[in-house]
Amino acid sequence: MKLVIASLLFGGAAAFSPSIAGVNTRTTTQLDARRPIISGNWKLNPQTKDEALQLGKEIAAAITEDSPEADVALFVPYVFIESTMGVVDGKLSVGAEGVCPEIKGAYTGAISTSMLKSIGVQWALAGHSERRVIFGETDDYINSQCRKLIEQGMSVMLCIGESLAEFEQDLAGSVCAVQLKKGLKGITKEEMSRVAIAYEPVWAIGTGKVATPEIAQSVHAKCRSIIAEMYDQETADEVRILYGGSVTPDSVDELMSQPDIDGALVGGASLDSEKFGRIINFKTL
Repeated sequence: MKLVIASLLFGGAAAFSPSIAGVNTRTTTQLDARRPIISGNWKLNPQTKDEALQLGKEIAAAITEDSPEADVALFVPYVFIESTMGVVDGKLSVGAEGVCPEIKGAYTGAISTSMLKSIGVQWALAGHSERRVIFGETDDYINSQCRKLIEQGMSVMLCIGESLAEFEQDLAGSVCAVQLKKGLKGITKEEMSRVAIAYEPVWAIGTGKVATPEIAQSVHAKCRSIIAEMYDQETADEVRILYGGSVTPDSVDELMSQPDIDGALVGGASLDSEKFGRIINFKTL
């Protein structure tokens, strides 16, 4: 894989692509037009700067000339962003785990888009289930995060997904439809070039349970059809939809072989450089 300095300044299927140039490995995504994204979400980890730097170095080292043609990104705690950027040698992109939709003011503990942009961050997560459930972030608040990132010329990975009870009631498609429509409210077709979607069934996050490739593919296809209804088929065909939820070295190959799965948002396994390195170096079947 040819490597150049990481950048997230461009949208659409190439949104992460300036960070990593292509190789011969092919994927099964729509006409090979959607470049896969393999991303890690460190959450409240690791515990020290030294640990973060070592992990970042080891993950970057896993990206080689033989790695698949894909973009690699890490979403890390705010305090580790700049230092992690400094050790990955431009092999991958470093983003934020979240953002406050306000630019400035009396919002103790908040981090704004302008603060992040000033240190080179171009992407942030929004709507992760842990933010929705533990911190009470609503669809309206998540939408304001998405719109503020887009407004500031940045990009967003919007996370959606259903609970176990909703899944068992066959409501995955309905839940994702609501979260997509509310999360993307006010974002235009043109601005969708700076949006990626991460489908993370809540019942699979950190539980060791993984949706079967067939289940994941079905929900991804449904999400793409919802985006087509919201915008048009061209937009739906271009947007990248990642799967998240206990992705492991054992499950990644089958998941990445599905036609509507364009990458992975990885939690626990992204804290293990050997495991995440194998996920980065996925093989389509």
